[in-house]
Amino acid sequence: MTTEIVRVPLGDRAYDIQIGENILGKAGEFLSPLLKRKRVVVVTDKNVFAAQGASLKAGLAGIETDFIVLKPGEATKSFDEFQKLTGRLLDLGVERDDIVIAFGGGVIGDLTGFACAVLRRGCRFAQIPTTLLAQVDSAVGGKTAINAPQGKNLIGAFHQPSIVIADTASLNTLSPRELRAGYAEVVKYGLIDDEPFFAWLEKQGTALLAGDASARIWAVKKSCEAKAAIVGADEQERGKRALLNLGHTFGHAFEAAFGYSEKLLHGEGVALGMVLAFEYSARLGMCSPDDAERVKSHLGACDLPVDVHDLPEVPPASTLVEFMKQDKKVEHGALTLILADAIGGSRIVKDANIDDVSAFLKEKTGR
Repeated sequence: MTTEIVRVPLGDRAYDIQIGENILGKAGEFLSPLLKRKRVVVVTDKNVFAAQGASLKAGLAGIETDFIVLKPGEATKSFDEFQKLTGRLLDLGVERDDIVIAFGGGVIGDLTGFACAVLRRGCRFAQIPTTLLAQVDSAVGGKTAINAPQGKNLIGAFHQPSIVIADTASLNTLSPRELRAGYAEVVKYGLIDDEPFFAWLEKQGTALLAGDASARIWAVKKSCEAKAAIVGADEQERGKRALLNLGHTFGHAFEAAFGYSEKLLHGEGVALGMVLAFEYSARLGMCSPDDAERVKSHLGACDLPVDVHDLPEVPPASTLVEFMKQDKKVEHGALTLILADAIGGSRIVKDANIDDVSAFLKEKTGR
């Protein structure tokens, strides 16, 4: 299969997303034109290093390479791990013109990107995402962050990568649960403004999850094209880019309630959050109940959580609302939600009625 290329249009900071199957072995070929010296540092986690480290090493033959291997899991996106990582990068003598490679899922990409955003007041980095969620979402667009006790991704910076290399063969190493979690972010692009893409996913989503290589490449490319267009128009989320948070305000609240643990993966929270966003939109008379049910039916058919009672435990509505108040889109204390007029017709709703949201969540949780 040929490599697909999606360009993120950001002027002199524009970069390519290379998408294909078994392209990890070409990493050095993609990176070499960008290197000021033939040296990189790779930041990854133990699971990715064990499963794919040898393949990346082979792909970087001829380039001096150091690996920093971290613990897997959302807890790694912390102040403590951030301090350790920046110290290690400085110990290795990373310079501003060097490239640090984030090799892993969203946690590694977010943490490494944030470290590079502030190291020596900004050094370059590359994203080699190994999860579906990272390939279609977190590795593209320059959002970097770590978590705080008050909420997810509250401490971070916009810092664009120099290149993204998305090898869809990496997805074969994921557990079915991780793959499904990433798929929720793929569905998001159809729900935002592309109903035909959502309709395609209704027909092809199960094949994609089962391992269909061409379906995976096409879905990753389609998702990256959608995100690249939005990022190019609104890099720092002053307007349309906020649409990419469909389901996230609800989802992040559940993640925070579970302490960012393995009880609820990010994509699982997003799936439930998108269902709740559509159901709340239907409650407000914005979209039809049939659209909300269609979203719930497809995500449920993919074995993603679509009801609060699908979760290991049900947090109280009051707890969820407090976490939602910490959302990055809060302005002057008012809650902003991404809601929907239809599938493929999402919009930003500012000054959402917090009491009504609370009542809605109380009905859903029964608490």
